[in-house]
Amino acid sequence: MSDARDRIAARVRDDPGVHFNAVVRTTDLAPGQVQHHVRRLVRAGDLAVERVSGRTHYFPPEYGDWERGVLALARRETARDALYYLLDEGPSSPADVAEGVGVARSTLEHHLDALTERGVVEKRRDERNRVTLALARPEDTVRLLAAVDPSTADRFVDRFERLLDDLLD
Repeated sequence: MSDARDRIAARVRDDPGVHFNAVVRTTDLAPGQVQHHVRRLVRAGDLAVERVSGRTHYFPPEYGDWERGVLALARRETARDALYYLLDEGPSSPADVAEGVGVARSTLEHHLDALTERGVVEKRRDERNRVTLALARPEDTVRLLAAVDPSTADRFVDRFERLLDDLLD
């Protein structure tokens, strides 16, 4: 394997779910170089790729679909905060989660759609059709959240997206 591919593979191993721009930023390689080497790593089975909400994330090949989905979604601050809220508080109403996370209900629903589609969060309905949110696999979620440590740039992008969401509401 080339030095560039070794650096990219090491970056992905150290930070599973890292997105393309972060790989470019932290490896000091040009975007075209990263694209080239990532394609070769994926073809060789040394990397897995997951595209989630407009971002391309990279993983070591041993991560399964569900794990890749959790990690990719947890890289977004609002989704990550909602997961931590549900871990701390247990099953909760969407209104409580939105208030606890500090976002508009519509913003939370946007992230919940992706989390429920991936089977990370379940929406349970009671006999009066009220929704309660709960983690589908809490122990696995805790393990995966420990691997997510967003960079300052990632946090900036997340907060900018939150600001735009707030302005549009």
